[in-house]
Amino acid sequence: MPFLYQNITISGGVAVGKNTLFDNLKPYLEPKGFTFRTTGQILRDYTQENVMPVASLVEDDFHRHIEKKTESLLKNEKQWVIEGWLAGFVAREIKSVLKVLLICSSHDILVDRVVNRDKVAVQKAESLITKRENENFNTWKKIYGDFNFFDPDIYDLVVDTRESGPLETVGKVLDCLGYKMQQ
Repeated sequence: MPFLYQNITISGGVAVGKNTLFDNLKPYLEPKGFTFRTTGQILRDYTQENVMPVASLVEDDFHRHIEKKTESLLKNEKQWVIEGWLAGFVAREIKSVLKVLLICSSHDILVDRVVNRDKVAVQKAESLITKRENENFNTWKKIYGDFNFFDPDIYDLVVDTRESGPLETVGKVLDCLGYKMQQ
């Protein structure tokens, strides 16, 4: 029996668990033929910035190019998992894409994750989170208009990673995908 969706997007802000979910889905979905790509890695490669690059580091045309490429891939190909802040927003009109939004309802947990991941002090982590979110959203609003890019109504599944651990989150995504029916 086929999956319920052809592709998956994983979206969310800083330190909500996008990369963790992305990596944790691989053992289940790569053997089924899924390919994985992060838009963040594309941005990091382009900017040569490895610690939380902000959207304003690249030209607007670069964003439009990446988004058009992502949209085309999600419309015309199957079995892709795309992780990126705007991946779900880009796919918002594509019914065959499982759009997952990760949030974390605790700012303190986000800060702690950045402190541990990037090996920075608490104040630096708070500054990085604020700067990245503000610059990204301001850049995207300039490019795409005044949208709520993380509007839960755009997404098929919204998971609060404060309440849902990494393995539970994977289970929720696999359930929505219809993975259990693949046995």
